[in-house]
Amino acid sequence: SLVQVFIGYFGVMGILLRYVTPLTIVPTVSLVGLSLFENAAEAASKHWAISGSTILMLTVFSQCLTEVKVPGINYKRGQGFRIIWFNLFKLFPVLLTIVIMWAVCGIITLKDVLPRGHPARTDVKIKILEDSDWFRIPYPGQWGMPTVSASGVLGMLAGVLACTVESISYYPTVAKMCGAPPPPVHAINRGIGTEGLGTMLAGLWGSGNGTNTFGENVGAIGVTKVGSRRVIQYACVLMLLQGVINKFGAVFIIIPEPVVGGIFCVMFGMITAFGLSALQYVELNSSRNLYIIGFSMFFSLVLPKWMVAHPDAIQTGSQILDSVLTVLLSTSILVGGLLGCLLDNTIPGTPEERG
Repeated sequence: SLVQVFIGYFGVMGILLRYVTPLTIVPTVSLVGLSLFENAAEAASKHWAISGSTILMLTVFSQCLTEVKVPGINYKRGQGFRIIWFNLFKLFPVLLTIVIMWAVCGIITLKDVLPRGHPARTDVKIKILEDSDWFRIPYPGQWGMPTVSASGVLGMLAGVLACTVESISYYPTVAKMCGAPPPPVHAINRGIGTEGLGTMLAGLWGSGNGTNTFGENVGAIGVTKVGSRRVIQYACVLMLLQGVINKFGAVFIIIPEPVVGGIFCVMFGMITAFGLSALQYVELNSSRNLYIIGFSMFFSLVLPKWMVAHPDAIQTGSQILDSVLTVLLSTSILVGGLLGCLLDNTIPGTPEERG
């Protein structure tokens, strides 16, 4: 995390961004969605009828009913209660879909349509809700004094580098979704540095993972069309409550897997699409650009797949170095981004071609 803080707050990322063009962003962001297809397929395949219904409902709500207005009650000081009409499906397509499909799964569970233990039932993980405490305050050092090892630091460093490349591709993508101009270099530096601080705090509190820009949240912005920072602030408050009130957090764990899988299919697809949308800034009639895009995306799927099948292929004589290289080469996002950046900055091309 200290490396990421240094990269961000000391402006190193701003220097590196001089070499980042759409030909680097396209494979990096697109591969975030493409690399997660197995996760989406695994969850959705638990019950294709439910996951398919989730996809259909989310598609209708977010794409077909965006201009449909429904009545609601609003209170305004001095005017009292009044009826207003608002775009319900445009504002809450994901939330509505989850609630409705969760209720459908609840009815299926009550009627015992599916056998006990089926992932589409709402009572599969109910024991987690029953066993969780009502309140628990996390605190630094709750699992003991932190320890530091070279292998652990280098292993996490590989993940930090991959997440950093991923994040600098997300920032302009989110800006485009919100109709905002691309973020300036100093804003990207602050973002990377703050992610490093978040990872540091996560380590102090004993979390098993660091913090970084999450692809599904980027997809959620694209689907819901909601990019207000106030919404994110409210979401942060809810997450704090989930972290302290365990029952509240456990409720979201019991969402049926097929429903989650259906949401994943749409969210990850949106990430892929927004990554590809950066191609509008480059010359697609150029064989140079087509080569860079095609090779960087295809090979970044080939190499990680081979690395997963052959985890012991790298033998440098140093176990730590082997672990770091294995993590780096197994991350399709990092491989695609580095290939795109390397080829784009070494193969001759005009500024117009490069976008």
